[in-house]
Amino acid sequence: MTIEATYVPSPLDDTLPRNPVLRALRIGWSWLRRYPVIPFAVLVLMIVCAVFAEQLSPHDPLRGNLRAAFTPPIFMDGGTWEYPLGTDHQGRDILSRAIHGARVSTIISTAVILAGGIGGTVIGLVAGYRGGWVDQIAMRAVDFTLAMPFLLVALVVVVVFGQSLELIIVLLILFGWDNFARVVRAETLTLRESDYVSYARIQGASQARILFRHILPGVVGSVLVIGSLRVGSLILTESTLSFLGVGVPPDTPAWGIMTADGRQHLSRAWWISTMPGIAIFLVVMGFNFLGDWLRDWFDPRLRQLRVH
Repeated sequence: MTIEATYVPSPLDDTLPRNPVLRALRIGWSWLRRYPVIPFAVLVLMIVCAVFAEQLSPHDPLRGNLRAAFTPPIFMDGGTWEYPLGTDHQGRDILSRAIHGARVSTIISTAVILAGGIGGTVIGLVAGYRGGWVDQIAMRAVDFTLAMPFLLVALVVVVVFGQSLELIIVLLILFGWDNFARVVRAETLTLRESDYVSYARIQGASQARILFRHILPGVVGSVLVIGSLRVGSLILTESTLSFLGVGVPPDTPAWGIMTADGRQHLSRAWWISTMPGIAIFLVVMGFNFLGDWLRDWFDPRLRQLRVH
């Protein structure tokens, strides 16, 4: 007796691309999601540009050459290797200014993430563990910060005190700790009821030891994820402020200022605004991908879904 088997197509077959090119692209995309090569490359490149800006810049970012004004990039007619990405309306090298702009963004994001992250984490730990009036005061401070219009406050502060890099850093710190505090507080409320924290409390451990020895390691993953995601938003915020003229001083080679300088010459020299815009896009997307990968890495359930 012969039994004939009939193949019944699986619904999953429709999700697999039959085109070899599409299949290769899907495999490559899956590999990049599992191994964040591009985000780490963006991070390393940004740090290298920030540390070695003088050595990497072919020209002085502040010195212009009117004879070379509006020189196009190397891939266009009239472009030269002396100015690979072209020059602006004052003849300043865009590549050199973009490299120094990475330094400005790195300084701002590093200072804000360290100060805001540490401050917000400590506030979230104490508020979540102590509860009561301490928690109420901390959460009302978070609500107040979230309710304040940042751009309006920045405009008023800059008008009163003037433009400076330090002032922008302070403003971003004052408006950048709340996300850390909210997330850390929520996780602390859960962790403080765990068995190992209760055991440490029974053993007579001090509140400081419980917070920083037993609870803090459980929230480090979330803090790293928030920090990596905040870097992209901080760079975008700083660029927006500089574009509006209320960010760093006008003579500072920052990506937002470079973008604003070229808005009046878009029809004639589009590269003045486009090149720093591309830098902002790549860095923001790179850190967003890094934060997404860190979130999946610290969450075992998401990590298993991504692997399969």
